[in-house]
Amino acid sequence: MKRSSLSAGLFGALMALAAPGHLPLGGLPVMVGKANADESGKQGGTAGRAPSVPIARDPSAAVAEEYESARRKGTREAFELFIARHGDDPLGAQARTELKQLAR
Repeated sequence: MKRSSLSAGLFGALMALAAPGHLPLGGLPVMVGKANADESGKQGGTAGRAPSVPIARDPSAAVAEEYESARRKGTREAFELFIARHGDDPLGAQARTELKQLAR
């Protein structure tokens, strides 16, 4: 008797795990299967989807924008901040020159 009740319990647990929302035997999780089914019905599939992460911005463009901002402000503090952040950048040398001109 114990053996049959143990088998029935294992069978019940297996059926509970195979219920909707769980991984079917030998297949993809239900939600992945549904997502793939939704995409297959659209024309072009996933080719028209926007990327989930934006494309990384060019670091040199960001440095150039900061340099222009410091030039527009035209203050000693703005150039010192730029040099502290980007002292090894080629624009750092230009910022040092601008800073020296401000001192005069």
